[in-house]
Amino acid sequence: MTTELVIQYVNETLKLALLISAPMLIFGLIGGIVVALFQAATQIQEMTLTFIPKILAVAISLLLFFPWMIAMLKGFATRIFINIPMYIR
Repeated sequence: MTTELVIQYVNETLKLALLISAPMLIFGLIGGIVVALFQAATQIQEMTLTFIPKILAVAISLLLFFPWMIAMLKGFATRIFINIPMYIR
């Protein structure tokens, strides 16, 4: 196993992790912005008000994107396991 191959797999792993987490992070960000705008408009400054909408947004995004996430992870794991004989050389 060469250094270039290790760097390639680390790079691919980091990209996959960012790609898989992006939908949940984006939905959480949008939920946070909506709650912040609501709080600014109504001048309600309750700290616990932000948690429930963010959690719901992340849970909804997880439900929506879960099949895609699993397909991406399955494809990556399949490529890793198929290439095991190449790593041994």
